[in-house]
Amino acid sequence: MKNNLTQRFPLPLALGGLAVLVLAIVFLIDAAISPAFAQGATSNPIDPATNAARTSADELYCEKRKLGYWFYCSKPKPPETETLPPEPQASASEQLDAVTKELRELKAKAILQPTRENVIAYIRFQREQLDRASLFSDVWQRAIWRDPDLDYTLERPVGAVAKKQWQDARSAERDNVMARLSQRYGLFYFFSATCGPCEVMSPIVKGVADRWRITVRAISTDGGPSRHFPNYTVENGQRPRMGLEPGITPAVVLWDSETRRPIPIGYGVLSADELQDRIYLLTTREAGHDY
Repeated sequence: MKNNLTQRFPLPLALGGLAVLVLAIVFLIDAAISPAFAQGATSNPIDPATNAARTSADELYCEKRKLGYWFYCSKPKPPETETLPPEPQASASEQLDAVTKELRELKAKAILQPTRENVIAYIRFQREQLDRASLFSDVWQRAIWRDPDLDYTLERPVGAVAKKQWQDARSAERDNVMARLSQRYGLFYFFSATCGPCEVMSPIVKGVADRWRITVRAISTDGGPSRHFPNYTVENGQRPRMGLEPGITPAVVLWDSETRRPIPIGYGVLSADELQDRIYLLTTREAGHDY
C-alpha cells in the first residue's frame, strides 16, 4: 500500500495534500464551535471573577504575544447608536388650545359638510369636553366645601335662608349708621320742575331724610318749585363746583361737614333702600372692602 501511494503520488506532494486536509478540518471545527461558544456566552452571563480572569488571559496572549485578528484579539467595536433627545411635552395651556382648535374644526366641518360621520364626530368630541368640564366643576365644588377660606358664600350668601339672615344683619348695621349720620352729613338734592323722574324721586328723598333727620337742601335747576320741598333754592353754580354732570336731574349729593367735600350718591330714580345702602357704603366702607 505504501509503495502504491508512493508510486502514485510523490512524497512531497502527498505530505502537502495531507497538510491541506488537516488545515481544512481545523477550520471547519473552529467554524462550528465558535457560534456555539458565542451563543453560550450570550445565554449564560459571566460572573465578575471569571470575566477578570479572561481579561488577564487576553492581555497575556494578545498583548504580550501580539496575536492577530484570527485569534480573536482584535475585537470589533459595537456600532454607535445615536441617542435622540426626548421631544418636549406641550404645556397645559397649549394642550387646552389644541382641544379648542380641534373642537372648532370639527364643528366647522360638521356645518359645512353635514354628513352623518362629521356630525357624529363633532358630537362625540363635544361630549368628551362637556364631561371634562363637569368633572372640573365637581372637583371645584368639593374643594370649596372642604376649605372654608375658598368659600365666598360665607361672606356673601346665595342660599335663600342664609341670604335672608345676611340681609337682616346688614340692614340692622346700616340703620345704626344712618341713625348717627345727621350729626356729620347733609344732602343736596338737585331737581327740575319739568322733570318727570324728579316727581318720583322727590318724595323718596324726603322720606329718607325725615326718617333719619337728615337736613336736605333742595336746589331747582330751572327755577321751578317743588311741592315736596317748598323751601328750595335756585341753582347758581353749585353743581360745577361739586363736580356733578350738568343738566342731569334728579341728582343726590352727600355733604361731609367735617371734610367740607361733596360725595355724589347717584343720578336718576333710586329706591329708598338703594339710597340708604349707597349712603351707608360711602360713609363706612372703603373701596374693595364690601364684596
